[in-house]
Amino acid sequence: MATFELYRRSTIGMCLTETLDEMVSSGTLSPELAIQVLVQFDKSMTDALENQVKSKVNIKGHLHTYRFCDNVWTFILTDAQFKNEETTEQVGKVKIVACDSKLLNQ
Repeated sequence: MATFELYRRSTIGMCLTETLDEMVSSGTLSPELAIQVLVQFDKSMTDALENQVKSKVNIKGHLHTYRFCDNVWTFILTDAQFKNEETTEQVGKVKIVACDSKLLNQ
């Protein structure tokens, strides 16, 4: 299964990367093993979002910027509202990155 490295820029992905960098710097972990951990993280995030997340969210906001490059859509919304069955959240600015899931199966 091919994966994207998008989730490495999430909060949990950045924390994992920082921790792995510290471990490599201190000699606790080899660089090769750190790369393997990141690759497994990419696979696990893709699998979890594909198979375990069942809820849907409606998003409304003002489209500030959009871009389509290398089969990846990037949207920047301002004054965005995220709404699901249970709650509504208001966010000042949000960046949404979307990839074609069909590319994962190639």
